[in-house]
Amino acid sequence: MKIAVIGAGSWGTALALYLADIGHRVRLWVYKEEGAEDIINKRENVIYLPGFPFPENLTPSFDFEFCLDEAEVVLTVVPTQVYRHVIPQFLPFVKKDMIFLSASKGIENNTLKRVTEILHEFLDPVGVEHIGVISGPSFAKEVAKKYPTAVTVAFPDEETAKEVQHAFASEYFRLYRTTDVAGIEVCGALKNVIALASGMVDGLGYGANTRAALITRGLVEITRIGLVLGGEPETFPGLAGMGDLVLTCTSTLSRNFSVGRELGKGKTIEEIMSHMRMVAEGVKTAISVKQLVEKTGVEMPISEKVYEIIYDKKDPKLGVKELMTRSLKSEKEIF
Repeated sequence: MKIAVIGAGSWGTALALYLADIGHRVRLWVYKEEGAEDIINKRENVIYLPGFPFPENLTPSFDFEFCLDEAEVVLTVVPTQVYRHVIPQFLPFVKKDMIFLSASKGIENNTLKRVTEILHEFLDPVGVEHIGVISGPSFAKEVAKKYPTAVTVAFPDEETAKEVQHAFASEYFRLYRTTDVAGIEVCGALKNVIALASGMVDGLGYGANTRAALITRGLVEITRIGLVLGGEPETFPGLAGMGDLVLTCTSTLSRNFSVGRELGKGKTIEEIMSHMRMVAEGVKTAISVKQLVEKTGVEMPISEKVYEIIYDKKDPKLGVKELMTRSLKSEKEIF
């Protein structure tokens, strides 16, 4: 297939490398920022994913028209909060028969829209019918190293999900399919907020007991809000739910975990972010979660504490104490 990948961060680059490796013709859109010229000149993403040279069938470019020309699939991999800035730039080159697939994980602040909902807002008027999402436990570096990985692809219609599933699958990258777009996106966004909390637990010096409890109760929160937002129950214990949650809550390869760990050590979010080139989506998604709680009334105590620690400067240790001393409940309570 002819595939355009929009966004040359670590995940976008890893997906572009992978798709080229299994034989697709891939064009990778690179944002014009300092050092980005190296990606084109050196044919390697020396900033975000060094050590993985580009094959001949992977072409990086600053030019949207070139990247989308003849593309059958457009894979969008930019930070959630910049979609509204990026989409209008490539919209003139969109054709209605293109398949759009989001690999971003977040919920837009204020509008509380999932990424596919933002894409629908812009692409429906030009007649694009197929908009989906790919998500699951998948660190960019491990995909680039060809470690066996399994993810989920979701489209509203089963046939498009099956088409992408078969086109993207290989002996080291396995895809499962579903029609639960909402559930997959909620899982992908919310696990980043719980991963921040898991990093804080590590930074505070707590152990495996604390982390296990956090992951388990974090999944309850994700399930709780996910069902309200239209997700299907079987999605949450799956790859995009529990799978991705475990991954991002237990590894230093997770940017959100790493940011959380520094917060647990007492640093402010401003100090941490000033030294980061890559985006930790959970930091902005925590704002959306706070807004979702206010809008829906759904209880999300862990996620709310993450917001308070980041934006209200609450002491992380106090946040843990407040969670542990909440009113006692039955584990059967979902709502």
